[in-house]
Parts: sequence; structure tokens; C-alpha cells
Amino acid sequence: MNAQTKIIKSPFQKPDAHGALAMPVYYSAAFEFPSAKAMSDAFCGRSPSHSYSRISNPTVAFLEDRVKTVTGAISVTALTSGMAAISYSLLAVSAAGLNIVASKHLFGNSVSLMRDTLGGLGVEVRFVDFRDINEVAAAIDDKTCAVFFEIITNPQLFVTDIRAVARLAHDASVPVIADTTIIPFTEFSSRELGVDIEVVSSTKYVSGGGTGLGGLLIDNGIFDWSKSHTPALKSLASKVSGRLALTARVKTELLTNVGAIMTPQVAYMETLGLEALSLRYRQQSQSAFFLAQHCQSLPGISRVNYAALDGNPYKELVESQFHSLPGAVFTIDVASPEAAFSFIDHLSVIHRATNLFDNRSLAIHPASTIFGRFTPAQREAMGVLDTTIRLSIGLEDPQDLLADIAQALNA
Repeated sequence: MNAQTKIIKSPFQKPDAHGALAMPVYYSAAFEFPSAKAMSDAFCGRSPSHSYSRISNPTVAFLEDRVKTVTGAISVTALTSGMAAISYSLLAVSAAGLNIVASKHLFGNSVSLMRDTLGGLGVEVRFVDFRDINEVAAAIDDKTCAVFFEIITNPQLFVTDIRAVARLAHDASVPVIADTTIIPFTEFSSRELGVDIEVVSSTKYVSGGGTGLGGLLIDNGIFDWSKSHTPALKSLASKVSGRLALTARVKTELLTNVGAIMTPQVAYMETLGLEALSLRYRQQSQSAFFLAQHCQSLPGISRVNYAALDGNPYKELVESQFHSLPGAVFTIDVASPEAAFSFIDHLSVIHRATNLFDNRSLAIHPASTIFGRFTPAQREAMGVLDTTIRLSIGLEDPQDLLADIAQALNA
């Protein structure tokens, strides 16, 4: 079965009492057991029964199972946001005295999480340019616990050569963690490209309507954690299969101690969103490609950045890695920050809002919002320009969106 059919046909963990086709929303903090032993087995992980919704919940587990089915992962953990998924992945692999080699072209809060939060806990973060594989190689040593990057950076839209980074990291016994939010996991296999841990903001494509916050931590099960430089994971790998150590730490330690599991209501909505994800993505990405092509000829735009365009340096890499269009977001550059603000203010169909891959099209000025707390020098080093506008394309008619862009430029 292909990805779409697998999603639709994913079975419930247990038959529903009323034969419901849609997984019910289990709004229950706790679950009753037939015996004290059954309760003990659930709490100690000897049975898959749900004990407490801070740790697991039937509605959340159904979403996780659907994502596992389509990705081939050994485990999926659904969390309260994409940032929670990134935080869990990095907390699971890091420890004081170790280092993370990370792309310097990351979403603003990913940077501050590593630099400020993890840095304050004694984890060194080495920000390097992942466009230069030699720079990545030079930063890795025997204290490196992970490499972290976005498959396509936001908003610079640089495309990472995932296979090259994975070969380099694995040769040094270092796991690969990739934020793949910009292209849905239904469209390509991160596992085949060598990604060990995939993190996704499911608020984006999976949710679709932008109705709830969510994140997914997807363990592809290809890294042997007995070779990890992280003491806690090496220790766990001696007690469970080496490929299950990270999942064991996430499911038994982090979910219990940190408590950021996705809510049942969001899991229900994202389960429904997942059913139409491929259809929405095809339309949104095709519309983005259409608009990016036509924006190249509009007066007032100095640059259009979308990796599928002829002349883009990443076009062949995108085709090799993803076998599809590079997402439903592109950027345009105008003459000045003032022109960017004026353009955004005059949009009437496209919404002035953050988020990506909503059913609605969205426009934002990244330098003054997502990266607004960084200094001009920091933004320049990260490749975030004051003249750039990011456009996330929704499900509106692309001709209407093109007309809106044109009139906002003219205004």
C-alpha cells in the first residue's frame, strides 16, 4: 500500500465498543485496571496499557501509530509542539561536557534553545555552515553527541545534503537529528537518507488548518546507541536493544519527568489532518511553484528564492533527495525593509500571520519577527535579510494569490 492508503487503513489498538470509524477523543487523565498486577505491569512498562495521560493516551497513541505506519519508524512520540520535539531529541542525546554540531542557519528558537538553554546546562553547541561539509567535519570530535540541521532552512531555503552529512556523522559514531518540517514525511523517507531522529512541527502540514500545536519525534531505529558518546544512552543500550535505547529514554524518562505529551484533542485533529495531508501538500506545493515562477517577472521584486526554479543551486539536490517539489514556502526580496512592511500591509487575500502550511496563505517579515530579538550582526551571520518576505502558500486559487501579490507590490 502507498502512504495515503496506509494512513487511512491504520487500525485501532483495540476495537472500539461502538464500531466508530474515527478514533474517539479519550479525555481521561487516568485509566482503570482489572487488577493490581495489571496496574503494576502498565506503570513499569511490562504491558502496553495506558496508565496516565501525561505518559500515554489512546487517542495520542493512534496518531503515533499512523505516523509509524507511514514512516517505517520504530517509534513515534507526539508532543505539544515542534519545539518540544526538538527539545526532547536534544535532551535525550546530550549531557554536560558533550557538544552538538548544529547548523548556523536554524529557526530562531532552535538557536536560542541550544545556545541559551542547553548551553546553560553545560552542553557546548558548535554552530557551523552545513553547506560546507568540511566545516561540519572539522567540528565533530569524540565528545559530539549529535549533529542537528533543518533539511531546508527557514527562511534562507538552503538545502542540506543529507546523505553527505549522514555518512560523515555515522563514520564518527554520531547520530543525525533533522528537522524535516518543511516537507511532509509522506513525500520522502528520511530513514533512507540516513536520518536517525526526525523532528517535525505537526502544527504545520499535519494539522493543516492551523488549529492546534503539536510536534513529532520520529525514531527511525537505524542508530546503534551502544556506540553513542552519551553515557545514559550507552548504559540503556546494554539493557535493551542498542537501537531502542533512545526510544526507551524518551518513553520512560522524558515523558514521565518533563510531561509535554500532545493533548488528546490535538491528536484527534491531527489524525484527521493526516488523512488529507498528501492531497493538500500536492496542491500547496504546486501553487507555490506556480507563484514563485510568476513572481520572477513582477516589478518590485529583486529576488525569488525557491529551490525548484531553474538556476537555483539546490534544484538537483532537491530532486535527488525528495523526488518532489521543495515544500509550499518561498521567499521574495524587495527594495528595503520599509518596502517589505508596505507590501505586507497591502495584502488582502494573503494573511499577515506566522506559521507555515496552514490552509490559508500567510506572509511574514522574518527579520523583524521570528529573528527580531537577534542583533543585525547575528541576523547577517545567519543569512536573514531585512528585505526578505516569507510566503507560505495555502489552498486558495493560485491566480487569486498572484493577483494579491501584484496589487500589494503596486500599492
